[in-house]
Amino acid sequence: MKEDKKLHNEHDVGYKHILSNKKNFIDFLKGFVKKDWVNLIEEENLILIDKEFIQEDFKEKEADIVYKVNIDGKDIIFYILLELQSKVDYRMPIRLLMYMTEIWKDELKNTEEKIKKRKKYRLPAIVPIVLYNGKNKWTAVKSFKEILNGYELFEENVVDFKYLLFDVNRMEKEELIKIANVVSSIFLLDQDVEIEEIIKRLKLIGRIIKNNVTKEQEQSFKSWIINILKNRFEKEERENIGKLLEEISEMEVDDMVSNLGRKLEEEFKYREKKGKEEGLREGLREGLREGLREGLREGLKEGIKEGKYEVVKNLIKMGLDLKMIAEGAGISYEEVMEIKEEIEKEKH
Repeated sequence: MKEDKKLHNEHDVGYKHILSNKKNFIDFLKGFVKKDWVNLIEEENLILIDKEFIQEDFKEKEADIVYKVNIDGKDIIFYILLELQSKVDYRMPIRLLMYMTEIWKDELKNTEEKIKKRKKYRLPAIVPIVLYNGKNKWTAVKSFKEILNGYELFEENVVDFKYLLFDVNRMEKEELIKIANVVSSIFLLDQDVEIEEIIKRLKLIGRIIKNNVTKEQEQSFKSWIINILKNRFEKEERENIGKLLEEISEMEVDDMVSNLGRKLEEEFKYREKKGKEEGLREGLREGLREGLREGLREGLKEGIKEGKYEVVKNLIKMGLDLKMIAEGAGISYEEVMEIKEEIEKEKH
């Protein structure tokens, strides 16, 4: 359990590190949010707010990232919640409202009274974003009003907002390859697929990283690979993968990714071959064991048969009725006759 919690926290930190890079965050919005306002965001106007708004009740459940940007003179806040766990939380709209309220309270606290009293004073709009990588499909409602009893009666008179959801495991592989940036590459590696598929994707990602990212983005991606990718493997394999990553960590990121894919492929082919050989050896061992068991069974039968033969032979010599002997020994009359003939031959 402690190990799972540790890996979960590492995953949080890994995603937080990636999306705390401004260029990665803008690429994320441009690649995955199909809205016109995305094109109005300039990197120089984007500010990462180094503060968490997670409530104590949820402190161990997730991490968050907060950005502020000025668009046409208006402050906008992006609140990104990293929901990196397998279960869907149906309280998500409530949680988001609590976090958004904390952000507005912080804004009010740090704004001068004379500014807050102005007629034109406005709180910054908050765009809530949920990034989810669980195996189960996200089924929680996305609109806040949908968790309110009787909201249909009151229409616009109840509080409402809708969050943007990014469900990593439901994203199409082809679309992620087409987007071709650091975040889409990480989504490709983070999806719940077989290791053989991860190896194939590593070969593709090497080219994406080489041609479409800055040096700073390369470093953030490299850090994610080194610290997070090993968690995709079983516990007994994780240490070996970690050592392999250390060996190639000094390479250029595209070479590192390509080499990682190749070395993993070699490793798994070796293990597959070894597994087949072990399976063959086990099959032979089982065959020998079965042969031995069969031999013992046949030997036992022969032993019983041989013992019965001697009994029948003695009964014939005693002159008992042959049909009675056959019935008592559980053999055919013909078999008794054959034994009798053998006795006759032995006399001559």
